[in-house]
Amino acid sequence: MMYLKTVGLTALALALSAGLAMAETYTKGKIKKVDAKAGKVTIIHEELVDLDMPAMTMVFRANEEMIVNMAEGQDIEFVAARVDGKLTVIALK
Repeated sequence: MMYLKTVGLTALALALSAGLAMAETYTKGKIKKVDAKAGKVTIIHEELVDLDMPAMTMVFRANEEMIVNMAEGQDIEFVAARVDGKLTVIALK
């Protein structure tokens, strides 16, 4: 019985780690507006495959470290995810 629980937990851990790895598809976009005080950035982006969203212009949250590397008109590649229910830039090239 303990063996089955261990195997089940291992399978769950592998599935979760595979899902997290898949959630890192970079999307091309262009920064339209940066609001550093609010921690937000408006991006005109291609389809967000991992979030099943079509191409559009959207506002995302971003941490201070990322915001300082962003400028209006800049072409970027980024990864977005839902963090605490908010669309957030979690990686930037």
